Amino acid sequence: MSEEQPDRKQSGFKDRTRLAEARERLLDAVEVHDRTEEIPLRSADGRVLAEAVVAARNVPHYPRAAMDGYAVRAADTFGASDRSPEVLRRAGEAGEADEGNEMRANAAVRVHTGSELPAGADAVVMIEQTDEFGNEVEVFDAVAEGENVAPVGEDVERGQQLYEAGHRLRPSDLGLLRSVGVETVAVRERPTVGVIPTGEELVDSDPGPGEVVETNGLTVSQFVERWGGEATYRDVVTDDPDALRAAVQRDLATDVVVTIGGSSVGERDLLPEVVSELGEVLFHGVALKPGHPVAAGVVEDTPVVMLPGYPVASIVNAVQFLRPALKAAGGLPLDSLPTTEARLDRKIRSEPGIRTFARVKIDEGGGELTATPTSASGSGVLSSVALSDGWVVVPEGREGIPEGEIVAVQDWEALP
Repeated sequence: MSEEQPDRKQSGFKDRTRLAEARERLLDAVEVHDRTEEIPLRSADGRVLAEAVVAARNVPHYPRAAMDGYAVRAADTFGASDRSPEVLRRAGEAGEADEGNEMRANAAVRVHTGSELPAGADAVVMIEQTDEFGNEVEVFDAVAEGENVAPVGEDVERGQQLYEAGHRLRPSDLGLLRSVGVETVAVRERPTVGVIPTGEELVDSDPGPGEVVETNGLTVSQFVERWGGEATYRDVVTDDPDALRAAVQRDLATDVVVTIGGSSVGERDLLPEVVSELGEVLFHGVALKPGHPVAAGVVEDTPVVMLPGYPVASIVNAVQFLRPALKAAGGLPLDSLPTTEARLDRKIRSEPGIRTFARVKIDEGGGELTATPTSASGSGVLSSVALSDGWVVVPEGREGIPEGEIVAVQDWEALP
């Protein structure tokens, strides 16, 4: 190390990158992958279309009744009124008119909403505007041609483009696509993420003195799946430069690599230096709380997100950095997290210049929602997030939020 480059382990985090700038640097390094696959429609909810979809048939593909009533020729109802109804011959049910021949003049065929209109009919009289007496139907309201009829292609016309490439499919989209005859769709493959928990103190179960059960890798892997990615949850890697280097290199074929732990400035926080040796560190240390020791870099064109090892810090930074990187890699839109407005019943403290994520519980009492900051606020207290209802984001320009203010509680665990 040259004299011009101070040892970060000695200097600590004297300068911290603003959150927005750090995220922009990371996203600039993320490339949208071009891998696609053909999947059944029933499996396509939440997936992103790889190509535009065009309707192969009309919906409806036949003229259909839009109301319960009688199919008629509109001209036969001319002049009908309450005082002077037109009397038509009842010709059976839809599909039975004159034994399948075109409906004749002065006839009426009973139809239900969605029924195919009999050949020759061009309108439907609503059932409440009629009376039936044996084989005769009295019509008390004149109808115009096309009235109460859904014409061919009213909903969707054949050849109509329904969705562009890049559209994320919703359940209602799947219903529409099936109605036009689509059974499979071409979608982007889910972006892949290598999840690498690190730390020699981590164990799978039954921790002894000085040991901790590994939970961050599990949590982050499940977030990846929830956010539309495909996670490979790796075994714990010990705090050794060679082991860490090999672990990062092993997962460079994924769209994003995320490591957990070893991102600060202690003697065992080796990952930023390992990534720097293999590629480039984009930032190390961000002005947010909890979790300022987050870092990110690029190795062989693959973004590497280095999350802090404390559970709460890991979650905060996964939402702020891994989620947008994952969405960008998969061509997924970065939806805003939903919020709930509530009145703060206790002051939130924060440092100016630091974006703070304060965990809160939401309660309903006295006719309004209240947000109570959790009593445990340390970045290592996992229960403070698991048992909270969201967090309040205090921007860099504020020094806390006073009691009584209406705040937006962000649901960071919302789907997707």
